[in-house]
Amino acid sequence: MADIRKLFGTDGIRGKANVHPMTGVMAFELGRAVTDFFQKRSQRNKKPLIIVGKDTRLSCYMLEQAFSSGVCAQGGRVVLTGPLPTAGVAFVTKSMRADAGVMISASHNPYYDNGIKIFDAFGYKLPDEIELEIEHLVLNPNEMPIRTNGDLGSAKRLDEVFGRYLVHTKGALDQDFDMEGMRIVLDCANGAGWRVAPMMFRELGAEVMTLGVEPNGQNINLDCGSLHPKKAGEAVITYRADMGVCLDGDADRVVIIDEKGKVVDGDQLIGLFAKLLLDRGELKKGDTVVGTIMTNLGLENYLTSLGLKLERTQVGDRYIIEQMRKDGAILGGEPSGHIIFGRYATTGDGALAALKMVECLRFYNKKVSDLTRDVSLYPQLTKNSVVANKPPLEAISGYNDLFEKLEKEAKGKGRLVVRYSGTESLVRVMAEGEDAQWVKTSVDTMLSFLQKEIK
Repeated sequence: MADIRKLFGTDGIRGKANVHPMTGVMAFELGRAVTDFFQKRSQRNKKPLIIVGKDTRLSCYMLEQAFSSGVCAQGGRVVLTGPLPTAGVAFVTKSMRADAGVMISASHNPYYDNGIKIFDAFGYKLPDEIELEIEHLVLNPNEMPIRTNGDLGSAKRLDEVFGRYLVHTKGALDQDFDMEGMRIVLDCANGAGWRVAPMMFRELGAEVMTLGVEPNGQNINLDCGSLHPKKAGEAVITYRADMGVCLDGDADRVVIIDEKGKVVDGDQLIGLFAKLLLDRGELKKGDTVVGTIMTNLGLENYLTSLGLKLERTQVGDRYIIEQMRKDGAILGGEPSGHIIFGRYATTGDGALAALKMVECLRFYNKKVSDLTRDVSLYPQLTKNSVVANKPPLEAISGYNDLFEKLEKEAKGKGRLVVRYSGTESLVRVMAEGEDAQWVKTSVDTMLSFLQKEIK
């Protein structure tokens, strides 16, 4: 089977809803394929159990029903959770001893996009080779047997399963600490965390001011959440809150806002969490923290000063998690706010990361702005450009020469990263280094070149 991905990207299948590949027909065949694959793989269930969660976008109704229909047609059993964070779907899949879990969400994308990502029985996103096997079945449905009579499956809705995730995630906050007396601004992006996240913080004792908790199917991520933290920052000042917490559409990433209304960089959070785990004895000198090719050099230097190592992967939290499992690491993350605490979650979890931020506040007895000051980051700039095609960068005439020229100009004190987005039709150019002028010039030069060469 050729390793050419036609459906799956870096985070499942994603695209504009009701346009290939995010159609009801594709979702039906994907439901069949997932069921057929895990039916053959499972030693536990004759009829595989598939957990299906979603966020709040309008097209989730269409895709949820189509995917579930495909599962039933192939002889599987479906449990529909309703809106639930991605980390919640992963946890419930493992908790209910299901064969697989599915999250219907396009994460931080606008409401008119949607996506489907798949978890194995232990709540981990599928590796590339398994996604390719499932993709092959979707594109070749005749290879799957037709089920009839008593071999057909069934579906039921269990909205209360979110309580399992709520209790589990609350338990990640050390029992020595609570949130009594804390004031939190919480923006749920009108997404999957709109109900469970405010409940979590309130049950732990916080006074919670909420934003983005009125989903209507079309306002997910709209001027709110982790992509648009301005309103939350203003609310932090207005309510004199201890911090702000902004989730994205499926609540697997977080943006933290300090008590002054300033957004904290995701790499600074990772550095702070690494120090917390080290000071609490959960990490030891020489241990590894996993980041990506986009991780700031400043964070790498900070981790080195703590006696820790940074391992880089390609962009995508599932690649971080795969590396964490290989290294036995317990902490990993991306600047975007995907932060993985391996002892509690199998994927990025925005609410969990926010609770660990609370733990930092309590453990060090300092404000957010004071805690993050020690992690000094290099100037970094990322710009994107829309592309109609994604030819291999190395195959573009002149690309390699320009790349080498720009990196040479950094004199060993900067990095240039060029890559295609795995979830959108974009090329991304990132530069970072000690010289802010080199950073800006390099990004603009490379982006201008690519805009001319990629038609």
